[in-house]
Amino acid sequence: MSTLSSSASITSSSSSSSTMKVHHVHLIGYLGALLLLLSSLSHCSGATEYPYPKAYDTSNLNRSSFPDGFIFGAGSSSYQYEGAAHEDGRGPGIWDTFTSKYPEKIADRSNGDVAIDSYHRYKEDVAITKEMDLDSYRLSISWPRILPKGKLSGGVNHKGIKYYNNLINELLANGIQPFVTLFHWDVPQTLEDEYGGPLSPLFANDFRDFVDLCFKEFGDRVKHWITLNEPHAFTNGGYAQGILAPGRCSEWQQLNCTGGNSATEPYLVSHHLLLAHAFAVKLYREKYQESQKGRTGITLDATWSVAYSNSKQDHDAAVRSLDFNLGWLLNPLTFGHYPHSMRAIVGNRLPKFTKEQSLMLKGSFDFLGINYYTSYYARPAPPVNGPNISYTTDALVQQLTERNGIPIGPQAASNWLFVYPKGIRDLLVYIKNKYGNPEIYITENGVDEPNNSTLPLEQQLADNKRIDYHYKHLSYVLRAIGEGVRVKGYFAWSLMDDFEWGSGYTVRFGINYVDYENGLKRYPKYSSFWFKNFLNKY
Repeated sequence: MSTLSSSASITSSSSSSSTMKVHHVHLIGYLGALLLLLSSLSHCSGATEYPYPKAYDTSNLNRSSFPDGFIFGAGSSSYQYEGAAHEDGRGPGIWDTFTSKYPEKIADRSNGDVAIDSYHRYKEDVAITKEMDLDSYRLSISWPRILPKGKLSGGVNHKGIKYYNNLINELLANGIQPFVTLFHWDVPQTLEDEYGGPLSPLFANDFRDFVDLCFKEFGDRVKHWITLNEPHAFTNGGYAQGILAPGRCSEWQQLNCTGGNSATEPYLVSHHLLLAHAFAVKLYREKYQESQKGRTGITLDATWSVAYSNSKQDHDAAVRSLDFNLGWLLNPLTFGHYPHSMRAIVGNRLPKFTKEQSLMLKGSFDFLGINYYTSYYARPAPPVNGPNISYTTDALVQQLTERNGIPIGPQAASNWLFVYPKGIRDLLVYIKNKYGNPEIYITENGVDEPNNSTLPLEQQLADNKRIDYHYKHLSYVLRAIGEGVRVKGYFAWSLMDDFEWGSGYTVRFGINYVDYENGLKRYPKYSSFWFKNFLNKY
């Protein structure tokens, strides 16, 4: 535990004087770095005014380019940010178990025990959010921090409740809207041990109790609730490939998994997550919405698929890829049933909804969150013969990152992330046309660079590729809005560098830099400065 961790108090809304000094020292350091960056720039005639290329000048693309009321924010999540994994009554979650039992599955064998210590530094991080002139901050509530045993019967952790009250109040006091995610992959380990977590239909009942507590405790101030974050990524990574917690997959894959069946478990888990979402929304609408005036949504990850050629086979493969990714969740949420292609290919391995469940799912969101990072080419893949079947091959699609030797876009630090800004527009228009033009928030969009601490700090802060990424993606979001897509907000991922799941701390997605070797000190990257200019243009 760091000195800051042991000294900072989160048990009351007013910190001790020593804690306030710590927060002020860190914030002064952040602002000092920003001022140093500004003062180092020449303002003489013909000089570059900003620490980024003039191609990204915000005079042509800025806040005022977007409709009135459009929300700009940045995202975070509990396990990736908070730390304090063993403090103040928090119970273990599946990521605590996964990182401790299978450290080899994390690129640098790291974990989120400390992460970037936002549990103790939340005031500093809120101040940075305000300094950037962001409208909103997306956070998630750690289920095992609120209910250490996973269930109401196991007792409520009031220190956990106090932490989130403090964080939400601090945001509101600084004019920042909280967007709150209720499930960002941290299943309580007790529920995983008892009945396999979301492998069991019992999961939806316990999730409903958890969100009921959250609505009751925080709903007077939170007006945007996201039930689930990326159920597709969670299911695929955790139950088909074994690369995310709880690390399950079929034995024939020989990936040192904790058990599992990649041909059936992903479909069960996704089915139960959808029902958990529907239960949560039904509860909110019936019990809280009239008095609290909030809105509920769900965040889905979506990879855009580009047909490899103009052939019908490649076009059909691209659509099928979207069905097995986005449609897997969005079809039931919109129409009450799974996509036809999934039902035809997966057959009886795909669970069925009862008539009542279908009606409960249909239309069970006030807004849709979309997380977009990358796109792939798609062409047909032959069916897998024999017993070694998996969700990962069921779509009968080959995803490719290049065509005729030319990549679909520049590769970022992550081996799965190829920069293709046009994909966000194509995806948004596709959703508008196929799914009834729902209200959409881009809840994550971002790019990473390698964590190379051998470089001088000044070079690590010069993230022009991130500015390019956001500038181009925002341009395509604006184009989609012009085509009638109802996009209401955009959240960059991420406010800070953080623990990035299987990549650990080897990559950096943050608009702000976290110095892992020197007390987790925060510094603004060039992209932070660019966003501030973007948001200040009216």
